[in-house]
Amino acid sequence: MIPPFRKPRVRVMQPTIYTNMERVVFQPATYRGMQRGINQLVNAIRPTLGPRPRVVAIDHVDYHDKTPQLLDDGGTIARLIIELPDRDADVGAMFLRDVLWRLQQQVGDGTATAAVLFQAVFQRGVHYISAGGNARRLQVFLEKGLQTILEQLNKMTIHLSGRSELAHIAETVCYDPPLADMLGEIFDIVGEFGRVEIRPGRSRELEREYVEGMYWERGVVSRGMLDGDDQLRIDLEESAILISDLEIKHPQQLYPPLALVIRHNIRSLLMVIGDISDSAIGFLLSNKHPEKLRVVAVKTPGWDKEQKAWALEDLAVLTGGRPFVQAAGDSFERIRREDLGFARRAWADRYNFGIIGGKGNARQLRQHIAIIRTAFERTDNPNTRNLLRERIGKLLGGSATLWVGGMTRREINERVERAKRAAAALRGALREGVLPGGGVALWSCRPTLEAMARAAVDPDERAAYHILADAVAAPIRAIIANAGFDASETLAAVKQHGPGYGFDVVRERVVNMTEAGIFDPAIVTKSVAYAAVTSAAQALTIDVMVHHAQPEQAPLPDLSPPKKL
Repeated sequence: MIPPFRKPRVRVMQPTIYTNMERVVFQPATYRGMQRGINQLVNAIRPTLGPRPRVVAIDHVDYHDKTPQLLDDGGTIARLIIELPDRDADVGAMFLRDVLWRLQQQVGDGTATAAVLFQAVFQRGVHYISAGGNARRLQVFLEKGLQTILEQLNKMTIHLSGRSELAHIAETVCYDPPLADMLGEIFDIVGEFGRVEIRPGRSRELEREYVEGMYWERGVVSRGMLDGDDQLRIDLEESAILISDLEIKHPQQLYPPLALVIRHNIRSLLMVIGDISDSAIGFLLSNKHPEKLRVVAVKTPGWDKEQKAWALEDLAVLTGGRPFVQAAGDSFERIRREDLGFARRAWADRYNFGIIGGKGNARQLRQHIAIIRTAFERTDNPNTRNLLRERIGKLLGGSATLWVGGMTRREINERVERAKRAAAALRGALREGVLPGGGVALWSCRPTLEAMARAAVDPDERAAYHILADAVAAPIRAIIANAGFDASETLAAVKQHGPGYGFDVVRERVVNMTEAGIFDPAIVTKSVAYAAVTSAAQALTIDVMVHHAQPEQAPLPDLSPPKKL
């Protein structure tokens, strides 16, 4: 790194100050402490980076399970590190831990790359600031250089489609070819917003099931509506849909909609209601002429008022009906035929109900989906994004269930987690495209950063670009080293082949990453670069740490066996 041209400023060595209530730590002890914590956390995560990773054994965290947990997921490893005994080091470790966990929640992958990139920027930044650089100005130029990295990544982004290409992307995350191929098939069918449920398997094999139409996690209010215990599901052909969140306390409340459908010779009715009493259920089960009218009642989907409101709105648009809302004071007393929705088929079982071929207005449905997509793009909350994506998937009608099998329960659970991360990466790849994988995308930004450093006049600006140029090489170095190769020698061979080339650690040779089908989701790589650089730049501005004498302790879960009564 090129040192600044001005005279280094003199740092006053501040002692650690103790008071009755807290301990205050000044520079240079602040940087030293944070470095220790960051290095400990990154050194625990670094071995998991790449298609030939090593695993990290986490000592048993469950009272009943003495077997160590074997992990190769950086976000989960960071999450399971609760506290370091060195309180100065703990500040740095917990700072990075929060960055990695938030990144995993947002994009599902890339935490190991982010950890390595964060460490590289922070360590080189500390060296420069200790030599007399200005932390605040360095932060400004690091963020300026980040914009250049993001621009370069945007230029390299390509869009893929098809089962085989999607399978390649999934394999870069889960490193499980059969699982990756199955996920590639699923997402090629259901698309970016398709609903995909990943569950522990019922055998050693991978299984998938595609569901026509859309469904919600609310089953029939009584098993008696399934025509006996042997019947697992009931189908209603050319069904009317009554949409509401009303509480049905008395059978008399159901008289108006039932009289309406009988008067119009409607033979199937699916009732979506907020709650229903036992007496009202008994009234519905007392139907002695099911051949004339089949009635099935399910509860309104959603776990809170907002989710229930969304479900009512989506059902109304899908089927062309009008929702009856409890909060608005609605009732069924003046119900009309126009208030009912209709579908080619509706079905229900003990746990779910679904609609196939809703007869709502197609133009309104497209507009409704466009509004939800806009909300999806604007929100940064991962939970809200997941809920909005599920709504879009239901409205589009594509859904699938993947059962992940294995030899042991531990293997199944680990494959399920890898499948979920790969599914999140595939959604991102379908939405924003892909980049050359194996760390090559970030590595390809290095020539531009080096050119910017040569052109810079300000010492802090020049140092920032040199720091970033070195840091973007850290992930590809870690991938090569984890596979058992010498990073310097391998990168020298990569340079000779030119842009777009990288090292395929599985086949053990230099290849064109695009032609070899080795990709990373663009949204993951860009999110990694943004999170790592901005967070490391902010960490470099931390000058003082304050420790409480008696920090508040998080309550531990009670893992003791339940007492016998």
